Amino acid sequence: MTIPTVSLDSPREDVAKALRDACARGDFFYLEGHGVPESLLDKVLEQSKKLFDLPTNEKESIFDPILQRGYTRFESETLDPKNQSRGDTKEGFYIGEEAPQEETDAAKLHGPNVWPQTAGCALSQDQCNEFRETLEQYRAEARRAALKLVRCFALAIGQSDPFLLDKYFTQSRSFIRLLHYSAEPSDEKNGLFACGAHSDYGMLTLLLTDENPGLQVKRDDGTWIDIPPKRGSFVVNVGDMFERWTNGLFRSTVHRVITPQGAGDRYSVPFFFDPNFDALVECLESCCSDKNPPKYPPITAGQHLLNMYGKTYADFDNTEEGKK
Repeated sequence: MTIPTVSLDSPREDVAKALRDACARGDFFYLEGHGVPESLLDKVLEQSKKLFDLPTNEKESIFDPILQRGYTRFESETLDPKNQSRGDTKEGFYIGEEAPQEETDAAKLHGPNVWPQTAGCALSQDQCNEFRETLEQYRAEARRAALKLVRCFALAIGQSDPFLLDKYFTQSRSFIRLLHYSAEPSDEKNGLFACGAHSDYGMLTLLLTDENPGLQVKRDDGTWIDIPPKRGSFVVNVGDMFERWTNGLFRSTVHRVITPQGAGDRYSVPFFFDPNFDALVECLESCCSDKNPPKYPPITAGQHLLNMYGKTYADFDNTEEGKK
């Protein structure tokens, strides 16, 4: 199977058609022409490796369980509990939207990030600064590309105005997640996966990955196909939230990561782009009719994400008691 490629620097109408063709089939696609410098992509992966090379106790100190920021340990995430005998053989580091301490709203996962500090880890002050500056620059660039993509999606769902969805993204939410997969081989028969089978919770994911393989997508017939890495390109997929919004027109596809025998460590960086926390996700007018009524009840974007976090993360506690 050929993985579709979409060039974001093509005419908007051409991009919209390519998006509709790919996402209606549930395809992942490569995104080129996104404008994020390749040198920055390389630097993000380099900074990720430096972070994960720190001793475990130092990484574990960079963690906020209430705002779901910072380090997540190996096997803390089980994305396919019915088929997994252990948690995912990966560790992660979450970086959300930056906000001042005084604006913290735990109920909305809104507040400051946790960053490596010289007092708690072996990195120098210059290295800590470089890590933060790189990731903040990357967020700005990835967000710009994602919003441009959203405007093409507006046309792809049959709207004449590419800015139709902009009102839902005035205070958009984005999460960067640095991921490090260990070299431990996956064993499907015994329920061991680098990343268990799942669909993404949110609206849109732009994935940066190194040169190592492992990502697989499930087809309608139950078979799995590889999505090879492609230097300089993002691997893009729509998530559950956008499937709800489009009434199933665009499909959120199940995927997983398998570490092959003899493979090395793998690094990837998904950028999750979502609408305002309070945005109401209900069927868009162009995606339903008398013959095709809404399939999903309305829900706010934020509540949808909170519901899914609670089902997935062993360390996640967004209850009133957990916020204390």
